[in-house]
Amino acid sequence: MKPLVIDTDVASFLFKNDSRAQPFLGRFAVVPSSRDLVLKWAEVMVAARRSGRRLETADAWIAATAALYGAPLVTHNASDYSGVQGLKVITETPLV
Repeated sequence: MKPLVIDTDVASFLFKNDSRAQPFLGRFAVVPSSRDLVLKWAEVMVAARRSGRRLETADAWIAATAALYGAPLVTHNASDYSGVQGLKVITETPLV
């Protein structure tokens, strides 16, 4: 199975008021911070600003994780990531 990065909005949508959330999410890998991830986060932030897009800090961490590992990002807020070049986004919402 290929890796995916799941945006927090997707996880919270799937498990809103559902007691099964904790056991389900416990099956997934947690990516610890690393020098490579910090550098990728900085690249993502700078690139977004250069393209004139505002990118929230938390969204930049999510995008950087997906970019660093070459994994698609699953989100309900695709427009949040429109300033991140080369990021593969899986969504049901249109990109703006």
